[in-house]
Amino acid sequence: MDAVKDFFRVDNLTGLESPHGRLFLDIGKTGFIDLSGVRLLRCGVDTVRQLYRGLLRPDILGLFDKPGTIVDFAGERWHSGRVSRDSGYQYKLQNADLGFVLLVKNFNAKAENIGPHLKIEVSPHAVDSLSPERLQARLDHYAGQVLTNVEVNQCAVHLALDLQGWTPPADLVSNMHCRARSHRDVSGINELHWATKSSVYGRGETSMFGSANGLQLCIYNKTEQARATDKLDYWESVWRRRDSFDKTDPDNYDPTQDVWRVELRYHHSIVQQFASGSVDLQSGQVIDTRTFAAFAGHLDGLWRYGLNQFKYLARRGYYAPIWTLIRDDVRVDLPVDSLLDDTDYRRYYKTSRGFSGKNVELFLGNFVSLLARERVGARKAFYTLKEWDCWPVIRDHYVSKGLDEDALYKHLKALLEERNVRWGRAV
Repeated sequence: MDAVKDFFRVDNLTGLESPHGRLFLDIGKTGFIDLSGVRLLRCGVDTVRQLYRGLLRPDILGLFDKPGTIVDFAGERWHSGRVSRDSGYQYKLQNADLGFVLLVKNFNAKAENIGPHLKIEVSPHAVDSLSPERLQARLDHYAGQVLTNVEVNQCAVHLALDLQGWTPPADLVSNMHCRARSHRDVSGINELHWATKSSVYGRGETSMFGSANGLQLCIYNKTEQARATDKLDYWESVWRRRDSFDKTDPDNYDPTQDVWRVELRYHHSIVQQFASGSVDLQSGQVIDTRTFAAFAGHLDGLWRYGLNQFKYLARRGYYAPIWTLIRDDVRVDLPVDSLLDDTDYRRYYKTSRGFSGKNVELFLGNFVSLLARERVGARKAFYTLKEWDCWPVIRDHYVSKGLDEDALYKHLKALLEERNVRWGRAV
């Protein structure tokens, strides 16, 4: 597709072209599209996930001897428990009042070895109540209570825009251009599976594009979701704030209308690509951040990048006006200086060609041999492979050969079957 263009933006009062006008002119086609009724309530950080490597403290696993109990940790009371293997961890400490969940002991690393043994998830109200610096200090404090030899691994972030006066149209999925290769319909909010590449549930109340282990776009009815999770009172207090970033209407929340959310979810591997590839225009240095606090000034850049990756079009070659509006007029609400204009944002990709491509092929062959020896099935093996730090380069190598994740799983399954049939499981 050729470069996508924006419609002309016109000021509602003067009728003159304006970079922030709410009238969009589609010359020779549909005429004016008026978005003056769209109310931008808030764009903020909905979730932070900070990862750490280190060695588990000797006494930390004792907190989980009796799962489901309340324990003392870091001067606070926490609920301890086990978590499903899908999380990649074995245990959790949760304090919903504070707004933190600590996932402890990586499934794929031994407790006595240094490894990626901690992920801390931060809820929206904790992100909202603490500056990035204070939040990072709290995260690092908890990490020091769980691990020794602490090393910050990377962060993942979810950016969310809440708005009223716009409802996703029926053609949203068909006119959204992105790299998602699958589409799935499910029914009911309680059945929504957040790891799919693209899905719609109910009456179009949620649309999802992209992969949970990459960059994912979600558009959903936030009012309904907040009501279902008993969080509507909290979110209404956020939307009613007098210091709404939409300065054209500081009283713009209407409780009689549903709020829709446009959310970009960045996996930590994508944040790492930005940290490794983006350059400070003044110093010429790669930004090379690993903590949420250090990366916070770059979230405007991530917001704009995401809305350019997922292109919602009004027609071929032209962005839908709502997409132009939320891409150009929205800034992430954080008490830090935005570094959007001071940074050249690029993603750094480690290529899987040549030497590293050869290593991928050799690794997979040896991996299959070890799986056969240990009598590990293809499904469990593929899950383990996806949790490994080197999974992105393996995935990219096979994508370059025309194999998506489903095809790679079938390839691994076929290799394992051939290995078992030809050579035996324990040879």
